[in-house]
Amino acid sequence: MARPTTRAGPLCTEQFGSQAARGCCAAADGSLQWETWGWRWWGFSGAGTANPGGRDAGEGGAPGTAFPTLSRLLAVFLPQGFPDSVSPDYLPYQLWDSVQAFASSLSGSLATHAVLLGIGVGNAKASVSAATATWIVKDSTGMLGRIVFAWWKGSKLDCNAKQWRLFADILNDVAMFLEIMAPIYPVCFTVTICISNLAKCIVSVAGGATRAALTMHQARRNNMADVSAKDSSQETLVNLAGLLVSLLMLPLVSDCPSFSLGCFFLLTALHVYANYRAVHALVIETLNEGRLRLVLKHFLQRGEVLDPTSANRMEPLWTGFWPSLSLSLGVPLHRLISSVFELQQLVEGHREPYLLHWDQSQNRVQVVLSQMAGPETILRAATHGLVLGALQEDGPLPRELEELRNRVRAELLVLHPHPGPKKESWVIIKDTHQVLDKLFPKFLKGLQDMGWKTEKHQLEVDEWRATWLLSPEKKIL
Repeated sequence: MARPTTRAGPLCTEQFGSQAARGCCAAADGSLQWETWGWRWWGFSGAGTANPGGRDAGEGGAPGTAFPTLSRLLAVFLPQGFPDSVSPDYLPYQLWDSVQAFASSLSGSLATHAVLLGIGVGNAKASVSAATATWIVKDSTGMLGRIVFAWWKGSKLDCNAKQWRLFADILNDVAMFLEIMAPIYPVCFTVTICISNLAKCIVSVAGGATRAALTMHQARRNNMADVSAKDSSQETLVNLAGLLVSLLMLPLVSDCPSFSLGCFFLLTALHVYANYRAVHALVIETLNEGRLRLVLKHFLQRGEVLDPTSANRMEPLWTGFWPSLSLSLGVPLHRLISSVFELQQLVEGHREPYLLHWDQSQNRVQVVLSQMAGPETILRAATHGLVLGALQEDGPLPRELEELRNRVRAELLVLHPHPGPKKESWVIIKDTHQVLDKLFPKFLKGLQDMGWKTEKHQLEVDEWRATWLLSPEKKIL
């Protein structure tokens, strides 16, 4: 009986995600002989000893013949399909996030030890009723603060997720510092821990909301639940390690407040640094006001659009809350006009589904959006507002905008006896519309070519919309 002929190449291949494929050849007895799995992501090759059994022990799951322990560990703590199922910045962010979580866990143990000491744990003279009342007041203050902060800033957390994430962790350090200092001043103990718990509840809202926003960014296969669940598993593991280390650390520092405070400052420095590195590692491909400002400034000065990686590296993390230009999108129409003449003046020259009001003296731009305004229109309106702000700044500009800037500076030298909008502002707004008709399509195409997601944005937009009679020059989109 003739043996099966041996083929030079594999009969078939298979691969797990983006890892190196492995081949399958026919053995002498007619069975299938598979190559050993390797991990391309971790730098290993896919060639190895054949598997005579023809089937893997881990059939249907992640490949783990060559490195079973590593593969099972990855499956427990990383989303399915990693690294293709998450954003490229997932791994560096999660590594630094784990470092900050570990430092925060140790700092939290020191703070909890101080609070329990201040309440009277271990003190025979302490009253259980007084301790309970203090705890209830502390929790009630935090609950009220959580509700107020969510109402006040909840809609703004998506726009500056990186800045709010960093703010939340720094505020958490401040709260723990107050808890550590509370027993030192027993007279102000209740007030101090109430303020501390109020800060922690704000941290809970800001941290949780921004974590959800970052999860949306990291999930690339509609796998938000998996990414969120694995992030929780990673955090649980880090906190467990922190608790074990705390059991060893607390007996060493409990009798020496100065040593405890020194450890806290050291852990806080590590916590802030790791948080900064984690947030700095993020590369978000949607435009908020800060990233749009950077990209537009580079485009106006050099005629090139920054890619998401470069823009995110340049994005200010400490001062992103206070831009030099006040840009408000989606403002109510009644806030800007009080007469028919003002309405006509506002509408004149506006050929897009938005109206723009520019207060040069306060460097403030307010935009009224039409019912027809979509993401691209809102992006253009924001770009228009930032272009007006650029007219009052230094730096090279395209020739058309340079001429407008000279007019703006000449106008600022003229004294206007009457308060309110200057007539020249409306003329400049009309002229910038004409400039943007040529400039914005190039800018938009450059954004799309560089990998920015222009079909959505993270600009802060209010819910007000308006309708108005069309200007004779208005374009029909």
